[in-house]
Amino acid sequence: MRLGKYELGRILGEGNFGKVKYAKDVDSGQSFAVKILEKQRILQLDISEQIKREIGTLKLMKHPNVVRLYEVLASRTKIYMVLEYVTGGELFTKIESNGRLKESEGRKLFQQLIDAVSYCHDKGVYHRDLKPENVLLDANGNIKISDFGLSALPQHFREDGLLHTTCGSPNYVAPEVLANRGYKGATADLWSCGVILFVLLVGYLPFDDRNLAVLYHKIFKGDVHIPKWLSPGARNLIRQILNPNPKTRMTVAEIKDDDWFKQGYIPAVPEEEDDDIYIDELDAALEFANTDGHESTHHLTNAFQLIGMSSSLDLSGFFEKEDASERKIRFTSNYSEKDLLERIEDIVTEMGFRVQKKNGKLKVVQQHSDTSADSLSIAAEVFELNPSLYVVELRKSHGDADLYRKLCTKLSDHLGVCSSQQLVTTSA
Repeated sequence: MRLGKYELGRILGEGNFGKVKYAKDVDSGQSFAVKILEKQRILQLDISEQIKREIGTLKLMKHPNVVRLYEVLASRTKIYMVLEYVTGGELFTKIESNGRLKESEGRKLFQQLIDAVSYCHDKGVYHRDLKPENVLLDANGNIKISDFGLSALPQHFREDGLLHTTCGSPNYVAPEVLANRGYKGATADLWSCGVILFVLLVGYLPFDDRNLAVLYHKIFKGDVHIPKWLSPGARNLIRQILNPNPKTRMTVAEIKDDDWFKQGYIPAVPEEEDDDIYIDELDAALEFANTDGHESTHHLTNAFQLIGMSSSLDLSGFFEKEDASERKIRFTSNYSEKDLLERIEDIVTEMGFRVQKKNGKLKVVQQHSDTSADSLSIAAEVFELNPSLYVVELRKSHGDADLYRKLCTKLSDHLGVCSSQQLVTTSA
């Protein structure tokens, strides 16, 4: 299939809004990933503003550590986003597979992260959902920030100069975001960067608990226990970034001036601006209604909505087997944590899977019959919302998409009370 100068090839992933296909420029031979969005599906799900935000934000980004949007094309029924082809997977997968990184390696990735975040802030873009799952790696191991579906631009600030929408992922969200009294996008992003740095160097989360109320209390308190085996410079930097007071939290400029950070630091060089993407034409192509440009006044109001928060257009899923909405599924259940884990184990064992237990989590593995290679690997974890309501999270590391969906459907049918996607509302 041809799309202008691009020759479309194999399917890289399938999500709720269409497919992602490998593409090659027939003239230069350069590889791309083309996200094909079904216009009717976008309108049905009422996510037009989120799609426009993602595209409008990526239009501004010309940085080596940010996923690049090269071109947007439209037909009567489809929107085509021509994106950078990233092949190294998620930073999350690297940490999950290898554990904590050496300080020198972790510092290099953190330097690239801060470079990219600083660039975004200079452009007036605040990500608001920074986490290892939204950071990709290219073939050379360099990071690429993705998933700007929850990002904020200057026009989203209220009259007080602050953002007010509660969004992000529970373990990485800043305390001032949870406080729901307004926050600055830059300081909130830097808190998330501090959590990522901790995970890179230590191998686990600085703030974690199965009970969300307890987790949020830990985040508000900001009492992080930093291992003494980290170097004094790394410990000091983490402590200053994970300062629960946003007014005295370390700034980008202070981070870049830190002695530990500066070791071997080579600032990235952004690309020159160009005008090759005409976002203004997108409204006509999609027939989207105009908006006033202000941030939505609908706020997330409870812990369940926050833990279920995810971007409907998650670029981290563009380069995997499925869209991110397919790789992570959550459902609620009234069974106890102990019963859930036991019942999950029984159900998947009956389906022919192997189960590995570690630290209160289950790893579900299906193998090919004729080889030792894994054909499907899923992590199952249970979170407590209150003593009578739990969330089951199923996350696919790799493997067969159809088999994964069958397993998820069977588990949710047998154990769930409702799908998290029915309860989650994504706001600006």
